[in-house]
Amino acid sequence: MKEIKKEELDREVFRLFDHYVHGGISRRTFLDRVSQYTVGGVTAAAILEFLTPKYVAAQQVRAGDSRLDEEYIEYASPKGGGTIRGLLSSPVGNTTKLPGVVVVHENRGLNPHIEDVSRRAGLASFLALAPDALTPLGGYPGNDDAGRELQAKRDRDEMLEDFIAAADYLKAHPMCNGNVGVVGFCFGGYISNMMAVRIPDLKASVPFYGGQAPVEDVPKINAPLLLHYAELDERVNAGWPAYEEALKEHGKTYTAHMYPGAEHGFHNDTTPRYDEAAAKLAWQRTVDFFNQHMRG
Repeated sequence: MKEIKKEELDREVFRLFDHYVHGGISRRTFLDRVSQYTVGGVTAAAILEFLTPKYVAAQQVRAGDSRLDEEYIEYASPKGGGTIRGLLSSPVGNTTKLPGVVVVHENRGLNPHIEDVSRRAGLASFLALAPDALTPLGGYPGNDDAGRELQAKRDRDEMLEDFIAAADYLKAHPMCNGNVGVVGFCFGGYISNMMAVRIPDLKASVPFYGGQAPVEDVPKINAPLLLHYAELDERVNAGWPAYEEALKEHGKTYTAHMYPGAEHGFHNDTTPRYDEAAAKLAWQRTVDFFNQHMRG
């Protein structure tokens, strides 16, 4: 079978894939529609396989990295799912107090990629906690399709409470300096926006291509925002102009970056939507932003 190359796929393929992974269309519908864009003997199933994350091959910081102390912990989320499990990462042998960072997953639970991102935050000298909002349903099930199905069964507001409780857990942790921020991706980007609304003393919020908070809630935001958007992400970007207008109107501190030519999910290096230059720049900006607002 002919090798599939990202640059040879029609833009509509990526739009359909985004629609599929966010529950807008079924797997069967995706395969039916994408079959119009198959060429050279490439099948729709092969395109779906090409676009599906390859977690094992792409991890940058693997479990057991000698530079990190990491463990799975449980914390209380009385307004959310009750007890939530998460991965806690920090530099190995750390003896100083660190800023805390909640790392919020996409719409499929705590998969290996988000665990990897949490470890990267740990290596950047943060106390990083990546919760799994699927804990009440048994946790991330090992594949994204099943993960999306499980997450759709949970109430979004209750999951928000789980991540707010994670921030509380970090703030009270003996290794934390009391300053807590959040970074999230897709669904996690929405949660990052909403945590800025809900947590008055949140020190920094970094949504990656996430849905915006309701404009009527913008006055409640105290935390500085660093917002990352992908130029080709029409679905999420549609809400940005009104959100920015409200942020300006109410004098909120924010910086927004639009990454040219990037797709939704460009930071996820396990899929062809990954844009290496944009991802590295966005992550460095994120680390710098957290350092600016949470050290000292």
